[in-house]
Amino acid sequence: MVSEIYKTQLINSVIIIIIFIIIRALARLAIRKIGHKRGVNDARIGLICRYLTVVLFFILILVEAFVFGVEFRDISLVFSSVFAVIGIALFAIWSILSNITSGIIMFFSFPYKVGDKIQIHDKDYPIEAIIEDIRAFQLHLRLDDGNLVTYPNNLILQKAVTLIQKDAIEDFGDFH
Repeated sequence: MVSEIYKTQLINSVIIIIIFIIIRALARLAIRKIGHKRGVNDARIGLICRYLTVVLFFILILVEAFVFGVEFRDISLVFSSVFAVIGIALFAIWSILSNITSGIIMFFSFPYKVGDKIQIHDKDYPIEAIIEDIRAFQLHLRLDDGNLVTYPNNLILQKAVTLIQKDAIEDFGDFH
């Protein structure tokens, strides 16, 4: 009798894990397709895929807990405690999360890509540079004099940006 319950739970767990793997593969394929269609750097595509994997993994753990008989009130107690601690920690590191969130938003809707020459209209420090790399936290911008400037993702979404030249990196030279 007891072994029959465990057998059912294990079979359900295997089915859920297989579904998780299929959903993860399909979502990664969709992200890669969207990224390549928009000309996004492979490193950024990989980063978004890792974010997706982490989110799906937490969902998998939650579903598996229900399969093994954990009740909703127990999970809600754990989650409320964890979210209280995370909320306090996130308040302390909000700018990091803001940059990561901005990086994800930029993956799907940023109109510029690596190699484009842009002008950032900042009142205090206007920048005209070529986008050398778009990372999780910041853009790497190469100035005309060869200097590298890192610009936070959350600020680039808050400033007006003008496209000066598409694929300007070919005309500029190699400063890597």
